[in-house]
Amino acid sequence: MTQQQVIEKTIQFVKTQLQNAEGGHDWFHIERVWKNAKLIAQGEDCTTAVVELGALLHDIADSKFHDGDETVGPQVAREFLETLELPEDIIAHVENIIKYISYKGGQQSKEFTSKELDIVQDADRLDAIGAIGIARTFNYGGFKNRSIYDPSIAPDLRMTKEEYKKSTAPTINHFYEKLLLLKDLMNTETGKRVAQQRHDYMLGFLDQFYAEWNGVRNDYFYF
Repeated sequence: MTQQQVIEKTIQFVKTQLQNAEGGHDWFHIERVWKNAKLIAQGEDCTTAVVELGALLHDIADSKFHDGDETVGPQVAREFLETLELPEDIIAHVENIIKYISYKGGQQSKEFTSKELDIVQDADRLDAIGAIGIARTFNYGGFKNRSIYDPSIAPDLRMTKEEYKKSTAPTINHFYEKLLLLKDLMNTETGKRVAQQRHDYMLGFLDQFYAEWNGVRNDYFYF
């Protein structure tokens, strides 16, 4: 089976598995991450097959939608990849990308490292910031029935991994607890450059949000 055939079969598998997924973690999220990963990989010395498979399968069973169980995704991916009769080293590599890609409050230790993980992680983080990141954040906040903003609830930057996973804080807090921190956690030079532009866009959005919330004029938008 050629690499292209493997990728095509993986795409069909992911589309089927995620056909009823929440809007921020559906096939279109996977597709964007896959495209980002391929873009970043062009400037890196890496195994492209692992990058593409890792990107396509990184959210195949997100723990947020499986009662916090972080073993489901890697297991589902492994079982699928075994049906394609891929070499064990590739299967294990993709499995480790899925295990170690997530942010989880910034408390995730790097027990496994590889250039391919760095690339897929950057690609996934890019989809969490900028205009798409803003849209996904509010989509997920609505999915979890969280308030948009509550001035009396301050962001908590000292949460443990478990506290972060269980947080029910207003959606705006998520910008400070994760999104605005991602720029400085990027691994690749391409990821860093793209992240900076998306980071700046989010800062502009927050300025406008607070101006509208407080009923004041945001002079940045008036000339």
